Amino acid sequence: MAIAEGISEKKLYDSIVCFNDSDEAQDYYYKAMETLTGRKNKSGSDETVRDRILKAYGVLFCEDTGLVPGEKAGVDEVANTADRLYIGHAGYDPEHWYRMKYHFPIIDDDNYDRFAALVLADMNAGPLHEAALNDGETLVVGEADPLKMTAEQRKNQNVKSVSAL
Repeated sequence: MAIAEGISEKKLYDSIVCFNDSDEAQDYYYKAMETLTGRKNKSGSDETVRDRILKAYGVLFCEDTGLVPGEKAGVDEVANTADRLYIGHAGYDPEHWYRMKYHFPIIDDDNYDRFAALVLADMNAGPLHEAALNDGETLVVGEADPLKMTAEQRKNQNVKSVSAL
């Protein structure tokens, strides 16, 4: 699957997972994120893969953050919502927190776009994609602290399909 000509979501996912361990992974990541998609932004400038990923991530939380669909998520939107993603079914599954706390203990200007890219690449080409196909598990957007959710809140969670394509 390609999000832009010559860019594979699987390779993008792998480059993010290996980002801290490999110069090659970092090179691929930066090259991929700066690749043009062939589309134009609202401002008329060429859209990059980074732009597209941040727009898609913004769709996950547009209701909570006030982002208009098509508006890019910024560092604050990503940092304030990263703990609300977990893998499983609607409801609370404490064994499947999505946020990799060891890899992203802090989300800031240097890595917010990498975290957003990891979420979307995983949904489309990583283990989360495989879990969705094989086990029926998906990425669930929950409360910042699911332990504080009521049974009614867990029951009424929304399931959204988001793609960087």
